Amino acid sequence: MKQISRVAILAVLASLLSGCFLTKIVSTPMRVVGATASVAGSALSIFPVVGNEADAALEKVDGVIDTAADRIDDIPI
Repeated sequence: MKQISRVAILAVLASLLSGCFLTKIVSTPMRVVGATASVAGSALSIFPVVGNEADAALEKVDGVIDTAADRIDDIPI
């Protein structure tokens, strides 16, 4: 009886983990890293000449990460 209830609980939990939830588990840390890069670029922009180039490069990285995360979210699982 105890084993059957464990299997039933696992089946319910597995049904709750939809594809959308699984892709969010992957894409959310990606977005956090991208946002962190963007903030670091903003902090570096206070330095003349080099700071603006670093900020632009890190903003581009953030955009690429967001695009990749959006594509992962669109995967139909």
